[in-house]
Amino acid sequence: MAETLRWSADGLELLDQTLLPNRVRYVRCTSADEVSNAIKSMVVRGAPAIGVAAAYGVACEAIRLVGLPDEEFRRQLSHACARLAASRPTAVNLVWAINHMRAVIRTMDHQPPPEVAQQLVIAALHLHQQDVETNRTIGKHGAGLIPRGARILTHCNAGALATAGFGTALGVIRAAWMSDSSLSVIADETRPLLQGARLTAWELLDEGIPTTLITDNMSGYLFSKGEVDVVIVGADRVAANGDVANKIGTYMVAVLAARHGVPFYVACPCSTIDMNTPMGADIVVEERNADEVTGYGDTRWAASGVLVRNPAFDVTPAALVSAIITERGVVHRPDSESMLIHMRQD
Repeated sequence: MAETLRWSADGLELLDQTLLPNRVRYVRCTSADEVSNAIKSMVVRGAPAIGVAAAYGVACEAIRLVGLPDEEFRRQLSHACARLAASRPTAVNLVWAINHMRAVIRTMDHQPPPEVAQQLVIAALHLHQQDVETNRTIGKHGAGLIPRGARILTHCNAGALATAGFGTALGVIRAAWMSDSSLSVIADETRPLLQGARLTAWELLDEGIPTTLITDNMSGYLFSKGEVDVVIVGADRVAANGDVANKIGTYMVAVLAARHGVPFYVACPCSTIDMNTPMGADIVVEERNADEVTGYGDTRWAASGVLVRNPAFDVTPAALVSAIITERGVVHRPDSESMLIHMRQD
């Protein structure tokens, strides 16, 4: 599996996902602003991976500021946390991770900057490892929902590249594949940045899992022909009522799945579930640069001057979700009551 993030004595290294699959290159970050820029430019992407990267960003900044007087160290570190938290608005794991690091800082209120920095590194490393373990548990819970020989449609990339390792939606597929090598995957290319074509296909083929790539507007045809047995996707934020914000195009797939009686599953860690957001309509959806729609790389295909909309996410109503799979288990037909019970589990 791809190593999305790695920590060394020199700082954080991020696999540059804007270059995959043609080139494997790591970007080195030694400050909060460098990590924030990597998040904004989608060098690192996927809600869990963004959260872990942000935690490392706080640790990087603490190391960078360690020579300052205590009061100034804490003031600048607080500003850095705020800048990191604002990097992308939709994925809730980002703020969750920053709040975790802020809590570590508060517990060390009377400790000198070098000790605070050391504890922040330890905290970030712990979040990294915890995410991998969480994803493996999600995979175990979800594998039982996948019938033998299933043809699984997935949208965007919710694999090792979108997490600290193993993946959420692809983690379920990986876990199912370990006991059933007859299953196969259909990957939506996922316009406009082609995460399905560039990342999901690359991950799955690297592990020998049979994968077929389709354009986003082909999925309806495959559903109509009975060629999709299961849909599984990740999530960037899940509201308290079970509404799911995920990569743009997910709602379209969910509607098709409901029309054709195909289970639609969402795999995510509990840190992606935002119980402070009552419903999907309350989720802020990021709008990205028009250039992502009018072309790719150095190639431009759209008419000059055309108006562009580029929402990065959409919201799938809970009524279209067959189940949400987390490290705590499976929530079938999620709603406000079942989500509250699930999140209150020890």
